[in-house]
Amino acid sequence: MNAKSIGRTIAGLRKKSGLTQSQLAERLHVSDKAVSRWESGLGFPEITQFPALAEVFGVTVDQLMTGKRRGIAIAGNILTDIVKTVDCYPKIGMLANVLDVHRAVGGCVPNTAIDLAKMDRRLPITAIGKIGDDEYGRFVLAQMSRFGIDCERVSISPDLPTSFSDVISLPSGERTFFHARGSNAAFAPADIDLSTLGCEILHIGYILLLDAFDREDAEYGTVMARFLHDACEAGIKTSVDVVSDSTADYKAKIIPVLPYCHYLIVNEVESSMISDLPPYGEDGRLLIDNIRRTMELIAEKGVREKVIVHCKEAGFCYDVATGEFTVVPSLQIPPEKIKGSVGAGDAFCAGCLYRLYNGTNDRELLEYASAAAACNLFAENSVDGMLEKSEIEKLANQFGRKTI
Repeated sequence: MNAKSIGRTIAGLRKKSGLTQSQLAERLHVSDKAVSRWESGLGFPEITQFPALAEVFGVTVDQLMTGKRRGIAIAGNILTDIVKTVDCYPKIGMLANVLDVHRAVGGCVPNTAIDLAKMDRRLPITAIGKIGDDEYGRFVLAQMSRFGIDCERVSISPDLPTSFSDVISLPSGERTFFHARGSNAAFAPADIDLSTLGCEILHIGYILLLDAFDREDAEYGTVMARFLHDACEAGIKTSVDVVSDSTADYKAKIIPVLPYCHYLIVNEVESSMISDLPPYGEDGRLLIDNIRRTMELIAEKGVREKVIVHCKEAGFCYDVATGEFTVVPSLQIPPEKIKGSVGAGDAFCAGCLYRLYNGTNDRELLEYASAAAACNLFAENSVDGMLEKSEIEKLANQFGRKTI
């Protein structure tokens, strides 16, 4: 046992439980000075006191003694999607027919968290973000809670509405977003207590769509970079996703965070904004060499473990330690089976996070993530198509893969 590690665990669990050192001492029938010594790493509780401590905090003795982190926390954008399927994208001033309208969860947090929960209900999942005190916010919370996701760290803005997007989708799956930032703009590092966060992996998205995190920081470049640095210092593995925004300064907002990311999971267009290397040629063909060079450049900027890029045609993984570059083509899903692609990137990301958490090689990671993304194509919204882990694995063998 390590006294400092146990001390940090006790301090974090005590704060999460809303207890002062004196209140904890009273429950354990010890002095508050004893609790202070434990939390400072200057001594251990008696071995007979661990069961009582575990009972107070609602954890196992093993977790208390080892301080081992468990589960995945998903932080960032929370919103409601109003999905409208249209027959075409009209020219300005012209009319298109709305074929269907429905409400669904949207954003990094609900999409990725629910996808993970549907894959494996035993996986501890925490949602972190900010909503408004309104119908949309209550809708998103209810949807996440249905799947056993811990929503206690979702805060409520007193004056801003829940963020939402009008998603204009074609029957082919292509879509365009009209987004209202709402309460996501107020979500900030102060809303995340890293000292009591017990996850193994913290995934946050989306950079470029979290105003408080995207602000400049004199020392770290951006507030997001400072926050991820602090998460790494707390012993948490970090993962980041980015939103596609044609007007954004990708280099200014993304490069500063790379040294504090264990995993970067982005699409081919987003990654190319960092390197200025086009992912496609003039004939529309995928330029795999450019994608590899882009991922190598991103790794050189400081990503700690893996750079992962996805697109319609394939998934790519670059292992920082070995320099190994892995390519897995996407599944060839018949067009008549495709109902939509809203949230496909988050589904791919959820597949990556699940495999990273459970351990696997890069090829198996990409095969699983591509199958998870394919599940998403079978539903019009962002989460209904996701399957349980064993069914995703079966799907990976059901269809052939694209030729790239």
